[in-house]
Amino acid sequence: MNSNEFLSIAAAIVPEREAIVFEGNRTTFAHLQERSNRLANALADMGIGRGDRVAMMDVNTPAMLEAYFACARLDAIFVPFNYRAKSDEMAHMLNICEPTVLFVGKRYFTTAKDALKDSCPADYVITVEERNGGQWVFYDDVIGASSAEERHFPTAQDSDTTLLLFTAGTTGTPKAVMLSHESFSSYMLSSVEPPDPESAEERNLLCVPMYHIAGMQGALASVYGGRTTVLMRQFDAETWMELAQSERATRAGVVPTMLKQVVEHAKFNDYDLSSLKIITYGAAPMPVEVIKKAIKAMPGVRFINAFGQTETASTITMLPPEDHELSGSPEAIEKKLKRLTSVGKALPDVEVAVMDEEGLPLPSGQVGEVAARGSRIMQGYWRNEQATKGAFHGGWLFTGDLGYMDEDGYLYLSGRSKDFIKRGGEMISPEEVEQALMSHPAVDDAAIIGVPDIDWSERVRALVVKKGGAACSEIELIEYCHQRLASFKRPESVVFVEELPRNALGKVLKRVLREKYCYPIEDAA
Repeated sequence: MNSNEFLSIAAAIVPEREAIVFEGNRTTFAHLQERSNRLANALADMGIGRGDRVAMMDVNTPAMLEAYFACARLDAIFVPFNYRAKSDEMAHMLNICEPTVLFVGKRYFTTAKDALKDSCPADYVITVEERNGGQWVFYDDVIGASSAEERHFPTAQDSDTTLLLFTAGTTGTPKAVMLSHESFSSYMLSSVEPPDPESAEERNLLCVPMYHIAGMQGALASVYGGRTTVLMRQFDAETWMELAQSERATRAGVVPTMLKQVVEHAKFNDYDLSSLKIITYGAAPMPVEVIKKAIKAMPGVRFINAFGQTETASTITMLPPEDHELSGSPEAIEKKLKRLTSVGKALPDVEVAVMDEEGLPLPSGQVGEVAARGSRIMQGYWRNEQATKGAFHGGWLFTGDLGYMDEDGYLYLSGRSKDFIKRGGEMISPEEVEQALMSHPAVDDAAIIGVPDIDWSERVRALVVKKGGAACSEIELIEYCHQRLASFKRPESVVFVEELPRNALGKVLKRVLREKYCYPIEDAA
């Protein structure tokens, strides 16, 4: 199924339903379709066609969706950039994808100018929301001067690339992931109901950036399902609560740090969030204490843990709402608490397995690398054959995540393969130690890294953020972990920090921590 049809179907079935609510402006599905057609015609006049790249550097705005569907209509490839990138990082992305057209949001004019000096320049630069002194073309002028006539139906195959998304780059230089129409339609057809004009409207509060797979998948799922997208430029906890209340949002997608900021916000009880029925979280590990607090604070919400990555077109496993219901006997609750540390079971349109170093499936309970296969998986990395070959083995995409499956098919993550600590022949999962630290009442945030050591190969160091006003010592936290973990897993050094470096999706930048805190541990605690 061509992803262009997501919008065509919604505009045909629920044309007058609100497609996007953005800062007081309301756009119906019919109007979204019209604007996308206008933009497609304008891009065609610029020479954009099959396989051409169209890039955008901006926060979430309606133009992001309009541009995606315009590109899909033309069989072109849309490339949203990480708007937190500096000019040299933007130049790197420009040189990789070589776009013919570049859209630039009003906040990023200077970044784009600097980046274009050191990269392959785009033939056309179009400013979004604001003019730039006539140097570049203005988006609204382009839309207004173009025909609304619907172009011929796209001819791209389902397996053709429709989107390039850059990886987070938490462990190295970002690569451009090639995602096809089928990468999205496979998920939609198996997991999202199409529009129903007779059913109650669903309203999706979207705060995750659309340069990230979770944001893009969430936005396209809303369009395919005929849901109203309540769009935020960027996440802010109080604004999120204000919009959830005023727009009567029924569902939302967040990352763990966002959910934590919401439920711990000083004004949390001032807002009526009763309209929310489903909150999906993912993109980074969820501390058990945070999700427990959210379940208690939002009893009317059904939570879903979604696990995936850019290379898998987002969600490949899901922990459903029933596994978040902490009720029943003490034994049942204990089992549910264990399940809360899982990322659930594989979705129906993808296969997931845990593999050993030879690429063979491991039995339940044994830790290996998480692998996935199916029509949804990426085509590869754009113009990077070596990296593509390194990611696939025997038809399986090896995700770089380590984990194990239990006897019921639930997947438990143990961390990234590059983050795993090898101490004296023993393998240590950073996430396991982090969960133990996070259960301490004085700890607000924690990360575990391995420190090189002559005798042990690596030793365990904890970076800890204390809760405001809380007191705890290095020795206290080491002993606390020792009581809960095998002795070789406990931290041998604790460094207290003000905050942990994270990317936009809440993932801790372990590479940054290792660069700063990899100095030797002198004495074991």
